[in-house]
Formats: sequence, C-alpha cells, structure tokens
Amino acid sequence: MMSGNITLMGLFYFIYIVAVVSLMIKVVLNNRDTVKTLAWILVLLFLPFLGLLLYFFFGRDTRRLKIISSRLLSQLQKNQLGSGSDGQYEVEPEYSSLATFFRNSSSVSLLGASEAKVILSPMEFASLLYKEIDAAENHIHIQFYIFENDEFGVLLREHLIAKAKQGVEVRVIYDSVGCLGVNKEFFEVMRCAGIYVESFMKVRFPLLTNKVNYRNHRKVVVIDGKVGFVGGCNIADRYLHGVKWGEWRDTMLLLRGAAVGGLQTSFLVDWYFTSRSLVCGKRYFPQQVSGGASLVQVVQSNPVGEVRTIMTGMTKALFLAKGYAYLQTPYFMPSESFLHALKSAALSGVDVRLMIPEHSDSRLVDYATRSYLVDIMKAGVKVYLYGGGFLHSKTYVSDDYLSSVGSVNIDFRSFYYNFEVSAFVYGKDVALALKENFFEDMKSCKQLSLNGFMKGRSFKERCLESVARLFSPLL
Repeated sequence: MMSGNITLMGLFYFIYIVAVVSLMIKVVLNNRDTVKTLAWILVLLFLPFLGLLLYFFFGRDTRRLKIISSRLLSQLQKNQLGSGSDGQYEVEPEYSSLATFFRNSSSVSLLGASEAKVILSPMEFASLLYKEIDAAENHIHIQFYIFENDEFGVLLREHLIAKAKQGVEVRVIYDSVGCLGVNKEFFEVMRCAGIYVESFMKVRFPLLTNKVNYRNHRKVVVIDGKVGFVGGCNIADRYLHGVKWGEWRDTMLLLRGAAVGGLQTSFLVDWYFTSRSLVCGKRYFPQQVSGGASLVQVVQSNPVGEVRTIMTGMTKALFLAKGYAYLQTPYFMPSESFLHALKSAALSGVDVRLMIPEHSDSRLVDYATRSYLVDIMKAGVKVYLYGGGFLHSKTYVSDDYLSSVGSVNIDFRSFYYNFEVSAFVYGKDVALALKENFFEDMKSCKQLSLNGFMKGRSFKERCLESVARLFSPLL
C-alpha cells in the first residue's frame, strides 16, 4: 500500500513539474515585458501549487479578445466628430507628435471644451453629479469601477431612478470584480425601475478563469451628450467621508462642449462590449458650440493589442517636458519605460515632482512603491508623501499647458491589465488649476530626502520592499 502511495505521489509531482515547466516556457514564448516574464517565473518557481493557481486566474493573455470592430468604432467616431468639432484643431507645435500618437493609436480626435473644470474633492463631485443628473432631459450614461450599497450609492441610485421614471434613458456599467461584495439586489432595483444595467466581464464559477485579472477601472459620466465627468472617484462613502487616517483626496474633471463626445464614445464602446448593443446617433452626440480654451483627447487603454496607449502617451509627455512635470498617483509601481522617462526628465533639468500617499490602502503596495523611490531620487526626482489622508488623485501637469486627469495609476495593473481612460488636456486653464492644486497639496506633504530615506529604513524594511517589488507586476 505504501509503495502504491509513493508511486502515486511521484506521478503527481512529475505531472506538476511538467505543468510548471510548460507554463514557464509559455510565459517566455509570449514575449511579454521582461519584468512581468521574470515575475511569473519567480511565482511559478517559489510558490508551489499557489503559483499555478495565480497564473490560472491572473497570468493568461487576452490579446485576442475583441472589444469592438473597427467598422463600429469608426461609426462612433463619425458621430463624435459631428458633435461640433471640425477636426482641424491644432495644439502647440511641440505637442503635435503626442496628439498625433493618440490619434493614430486610438483613433481619438482633438475636441474643444467650452468648459473644463477641475474638481478637487469627492464631496464637490457628488454635489455637481446630482445637480447635472437632475437636469438631464434625454439620457444619462454612468460607469464606475465601484458602486457600494451605502449612503452615497443608494442616494445616487434614487436620483437615477427618478430620472428614469421621467422618461430619461439611463444606462449603468459597473465592474463585476469592483462590485463583487455588492448584493445583486442593489442593481436589480435599478433594472426594475427601467434603468439599463450591465456588468463588465461577469465573473462566475466555473467561468472564473483570468477574467478576474482584466478589469474595467474607468470612471465616466455623460449626461445628454453635453456634460461629462472623468477622473478617479468611485461611488462609495469612503470617498466622501475619508478613511481613518484622514480625508480621501481625489480629482475629477468636468467637461462641457464637443469634448464630451470623447467620453460618450468611451462609454458606448464599453456598452457595446457588455451588452452587444450598438448605441449611436445624433441624440447621443448633439451639435455643440465649437471652440474653447481647452482642447481634449479622451484616451482609452486596455489589455487588448500590443500598444499600451496611455502608458506610452504619459512616457512621451515626460520626454516633451521642458520646465516641470508634476504627478499625483496613489500607487507607484512603474514600468521600466516609464521609470526611464521619469529619470531622464529629471536628469535633463526638468523639475519632476511625484506625490504619493504616505499610507495607501495596501501595506504590500506601500512596500513595493517605496522600493522605487531611491532610484528616482538619485536622478533628481522630488518625492512628496501626502499625509492628510489617502491621496487617490491620478493627475499629470507640465509646463503650464499639458495635463491629464483620469483613472490611471502609475502601476503595472493600470498600464497593462485594466481598461482605463484619461482626458489629456492641451491649454493653460486646466494646467494652471492642477499646478496650483499640486502646490496646495504640498502643504499636507513631507518631502523625502535621499539620505534620510536611505538611513531611515531598517534592513527588514528594505528586504520587504525588495520582495514586494518582485511581485509589483502582479499586484
């Protein structure tokens, strides 16, 4: 009997070793980013059995996934351009290559914004959101990674139901994983009231697979095709009331005018993906007044295809910076190309400043983030730790002209795995507002000194940082 058990055990280990070696060969042959390839090899080698499970859920590639056909996307783009843009807008000459890159890689046009307002607190965002929803006459399109069944979520639901009863078309997209803990009844109440509700990439056992890994992290609101919101806020009480160590600092951008057509296209692409129903027409892209102080490109990124549009665009923006580049992000685990651009800008004499939270909502992420700081500070990047609460803002501004507000964190998950959106804005108004706010946030920060940071960490902390960094592509 014991001999039989040993034989079975040996066979089991043989099968396991063959499976692990086969997966390692597959990972290498996928020709992914080198850092991610090495991370998966380490996971498979040093996490027996758990490594296989992690790869099953998070490691497999979805580059063959089809989001929307080029013909249908072209149709949406045509409607977008008919909303008030003549397609002839031009940015400052030094930024034309960036605008062209976004146009060629993502088919996004330059669109004028009659208003582009930076919203600096979730409470202000909630107030404006309710006001615009209550004024809706035709349709409301709303998409968030997280909807919580709490005070904020229920109140927003009531506003949406009230408009649906008035005959306004209401469509809602939520992420299946972001809302995993939310009772289905929360969304069924909406459906029963006549609201169209779809979840992004439903995750069900036994269909769980690697759908868990590719999530829709976008936050987009479009009302009547005339006003829109984009940024970092989700729908949960913690965004309004903060966390135990302070406020929740976030940033949203309100857009009016033709630029809203970019947000509308972003939403409708996701709506088609979730519902397989193409929604288009002039009513969703109403004629808008052309012009405005700001030009906007609403850029999407996703794990499908070879080009990581937002990551590449942000990297290119850093190379274009001449005077300063200020960044805010809750998580900092950059790709090698972005890290190189950040350091190159600082070494070229650009005033590069990075603001991150002193404490995020994940201890492991904090360790991984800190593993990158010595390297960039040696290159001259100024690092600020926000101590007023949880900094969740995802913004970029440089040289009083180029800026971005969106859902994108500076980490592998946002750059490679998530479906994300960012509004890249060309013009002084938004850039100066973000620059001024960055300086205001600095009052709640402490700047790290290179020597102090290097000497202030114990050997144990440095080891934990290094280990966490190995897994940063998977966090």
